[in-house]
Amino acid sequence: MNEKKANLPRIGMRIIKSAIGVFLCFVIFLVRGKHGTPFYSALAVLWCIQSHTKDTVRNALQRVFGTLIGAIYGLIFILFKMYVVDLGNGILHYLIIAGLIIPIIYTTLLFRKKNASYFSCVVYLSIVVNHLDDADPLRFVLDRSMDTLIGIVLGLVINLFHFYGRVQTDVLFVADMDNALRNTEEKLTPYSRFSLSSLLEDGMHLTIMTLRTPATYLEAMSDIRPKLPIIAMDGAILYDINENSYPKVYVISADRANEIEEYIRCRGFHLFSTVILEDVLLIYYDKLENDAEKKIYDTLHRSPYRNYLNKPRPKNHAVVYFMMIDRTKKVKMLLEEMDTAGVTEQFKILSYPSDDYPGFSYLKIYNKNASVENMIDYLKELSGIKKIVTVSDDHSRHDVMYAHHDSNEIVRRLNSLYYWGRGI
Repeated sequence: MNEKKANLPRIGMRIIKSAIGVFLCFVIFLVRGKHGTPFYSALAVLWCIQSHTKDTVRNALQRVFGTLIGAIYGLIFILFKMYVVDLGNGILHYLIIAGLIIPIIYTTLLFRKKNASYFSCVVYLSIVVNHLDDADPLRFVLDRSMDTLIGIVLGLVINLFHFYGRVQTDVLFVADMDNALRNTEEKLTPYSRFSLSSLLEDGMHLTIMTLRTPATYLEAMSDIRPKLPIIAMDGAILYDINENSYPKVYVISADRANEIEEYIRCRGFHLFSTVILEDVLLIYYDKLENDAEKKIYDTLHRSPYRNYLNKPRPKNHAVVYFMMIDRTKKVKMLLEEMDTAGVTEQFKILSYPSDDYPGFSYLKIYNKNASVENMIDYLKELSGIKKIVTVSDDHSRHDVMYAHHDSNEIVRRLNSLYYWGRGI
């Protein structure tokens, strides 16, 4: 029961704005002495309302243009029917109504107002379908146009009005989205995707931190493009999505990489070696023997964001990180041996069971300085922002705020923090 409640969608700002907009349509209807038809105002305001304000004015102008085009064509049709040919209410009447949709939409395209097509058609149909023959056609067209314009203007005003406190533009937000990036099949929900995009459009300084590679991020969240680089591979690299570059990388030097690679291979393990050459990420590998290695390769090598090379890594190439996967017992024994030999003191080493391949564990080896904290310090210098807020689903981290394990809760927490500053 609790899990179901946690996953229920919340009432967002767009819903609240929509209700306010519809109510104001009726208020204006009463103020006008119940003149007009508030249905058309409410329809327009619902179409115009957005939860955030990007391109609000431009969209409103397009919809005003669409209203005028629809009104003109509607008036032409009514005048033609009243003073040229009485079409009656048969099939010819409705055929002409439907046929005029073509020049209406084409007109919006000629004026490069593609997004106005919907409003043009709505206004046109509201005029030609509901017009009464004994009404003043010009007055009728003006009323329908005015009803729609009232909704558009209300939508514009409500979109421009902020229903929250001061946005936190002086804060660098760091979001741990690893659960949203767990595998290539998992994607962000439409709510999370829209909300993250809106937060970025509204000026949020945001970076994403993940244990995974930039390729995994791009597969799941390619349309979420923070201006700041994301922190990938648990702090080994910064990846700038917009420039497709790596402004900061902690690497294992070629000499040290050769040593640790020989150490691992002599003990019967195989490695995936990740290097970056001229902003291109390459993954070298040789043999694939256990089931997990084969499945990882089969699953990932088709990705356009990954470049696998079945050949030895050139000895003069520094390494971002080594990754191996094997039976958990074997990995634990190797890790104990490395600890006894002092190898674990020379590198940053992570080892954890695989969720996707039961009975197997990962072992990853990085430069000792590779860390999320170091990368955040670098981003602070890059952005000039001193205040940091990290939102994570990892309850073991005591230096961050955390949300539930799903991406929706993390995004909701980001919304609350950014627009209301709650808890900062």
